Amino acid sequence: MNIMNIKHGIRGGLAVLALSAGFATAQDAPFGTDADAEYAARLWSIMEEMNMAGEGMIRTFPYEGVAPHGMMLETLYTTATVGAHTGDLVIKRNYGPEGVSIDAVMNDPDKHLGAVTVMFRREAGYDPDNADWFWVKYLPDGSLDKNPKGARLAGKVAKGMDAGCIACHNRAGDDMLYTTDHLGSD
Repeated sequence: MNIMNIKHGIRGGLAVLALSAGFATAQDAPFGTDADAEYAARLWSIMEEMNMAGEGMIRTFPYEGVAPHGMMLETLYTTATVGAHTGDLVIKRNYGPEGVSIDAVMNDPDKHLGAVTVMFRREAGYDPDNADWFWVKYLPDGSLDKNPKGARLAGKVAKGMDAGCIACHNRAGDDMLYTTDHLGSD
C-alpha cells in the first residue's frame, strides 16, 4: 500500500499487515505472480485506450472517501474486453493526503492521485468463491503497487486472509461492491 499518499486508519493498517503476512516464495502467493502482473499490464493498456486511465482520462466529480482507498475518490463503472473475455470493470481513483478537499482534487487531480484500484470480473471459474473478480492496485503511472514484503498487488489479492481486498469486499454482499447493488454478470 502506498502509505505516503494515503493515511490508513486501524482497518487500513490491518490490511497492510494482512497483505504482508507470510509468503515463503512468489509461487506460494495467492496473488502477485508474473501471470497476474502481465494480466494487470494488459488491463491498464485497455483502460488507457478507453480513456479510463493515463493522460487524457475521463474525470468525474470526486467524493469523500475512507481508508484504505483515499480521502477523495472517483469511481467509474463500465465493461472492458481483455482477450476474448468481456467483464465488469470498476475503477476507483484514490486521492490524498488526509485533509485534501474536493476543490484541491478538481484543480490538480494529478498532484493528489495516490493510486488506482480496480476490480475486473474475469471469466467464469477464475475465482468463483469471490465472484470471479481480479483485483489490482496501480500507482498513478500504471505500474503495480506492492505490499511491504514486495508482493505485487494484482490477482486474487489477500485471498484467504483476514484483511485486505477480498476479505473487506466479501462483507459488501454477493457482488462484493459497496457502491452499487449489482452489476451484471456473465
